[in-house]
Amino acid sequence: MRRSRPTSSSPSDPELAAQLRMAIVRMARRLRQESDTGGETSPTLTAALATIEREGPLTPSALAQHERIQRPTATRVVARLEAAGLVTRTSDPADGRVSHVAITAAGRAQLKRIRSRKNQYLAQRLRSLTPAELQTLADAAAILERLREDS
Repeated sequence: MRRSRPTSSSPSDPELAAQLRMAIVRMARRLRQESDTGGETSPTLTAALATIEREGPLTPSALAQHERIQRPTATRVVARLEAAGLVTRTSDPADGRVSHVAITAAGRAQLKRIRSRKNQYLAQRLRSLTPAELQTLADAAAILERLREDS
């Protein structure tokens, strides 16, 4: 569904894109700060762990593809997650050169703690908004998700 062209009082597409980008970047930064795990996992490790939870078990190459990182970087990420006990790596029975990475119970618990802190932060901030503002954010969330899916 196409939106109507902006009126003279609404921002142009490039202006709106810049405003949205900055708002999203700042909120993402704030959420990363709220999810601070005391140095246990970096944002990169957390993102990879979430991908392994959602898509796994998967190979380090598949993880690299999902995370849009180089294969050697994925291998280092997996090694760090494995050392922390957040994932396990098992050899493929058909090809011993291939390994599959799966999340552990500790990894799931770590993600649950991180997500809970982020959700608590947002819930606290949302309490100060009006019902109309909450509806606007609900609508925006759906639109942003649709934009992400269309890419």
